[in-house]
Amino acid sequence: MADNYLEKKFEDMRARSEARAAKEQRARQRAWKKRMDAYRKRLEEEAKSR
Repeated sequence: MADNYLEKKFEDMRARSEARAAKEQRARQRAWKKRMDAYRKRLEEEAKSR
């Protein structure tokens, strides 16, 4: 009984950790996309102003 309890606790803890890591990865990807879109827009503005 104790083994099942501890195993479930460990699996739950690991699942939360993996979910948090996935959420952080998605946030990094969104931030990167936002920076790249701003960079592209700035390049377009500079090209138009020339």
